[in-house]
Amino acid sequence: MILASQSPRRREILGNAGFEFTVHAADIDETPFEDEAPVQMVERLARSKAHASVPFARSMGDNLIIAADTIVWAPECGMLGKPADSQDALRMLTLLSGRTHHVTSGVSIIRIDGDATIEHTFHETTDVTFHQLPDSWLRAYVATGEPLDKAGAYAIQGRGAVLVKSIHGDYDNVVGLPLSRLVRELNVVADGGHDYVLDVLEA
Repeated sequence: MILASQSPRRREILGNAGFEFTVHAADIDETPFEDEAPVQMVERLARSKAHASVPFARSMGDNLIIAADTIVWAPECGMLGKPADSQDALRMLTLLSGRTHHVTSGVSIIRIDGDATIEHTFHETTDVTFHQLPDSWLRAYVATGEPLDKAGAYAIQGRGAVLVKSIHGDYDNVVGLPLSRLVRELNVVADGGHDYVLDVLEA
């Protein structure tokens, strides 16, 4: 199995589920298309990462690729990727303060079957509500450096958890990979009726 992502959070989620995999960070252009909806963008980027990893998977003798992309968004805020710097992180967090936003992950799976490929792409969305946050808290959080490489400028699995009032949906999806949905979707491309849910439960 190839994980086409350099995200340590995705590696941890997949590893904790008992999967053995090789990491191959696909290098693609992640610039959004004009008027592209969040769901369309994350699915397109996940597919592009998966396709970019096919030659590497073939060279390694692996036949399964998993790629993902995650975006934080809300109608009032637009799409929020990783902040460019501390000021950008503060801007994003200020936008999210006191609001409910969406975290959407696009996931693409490719199974290599000889010269052919079998592909399946899906997305998962979790709603996250932030407390109303004073500026002093936001600045203190940005000063930790944690937000700087996170979509939406926060890590729910880290100190950013104290910003969160509630979530509705898959927690792992907010971290970066909707594991429960992914394992079930792997069965869509499984060879010979292989059951990946059983793999996790019996690991």
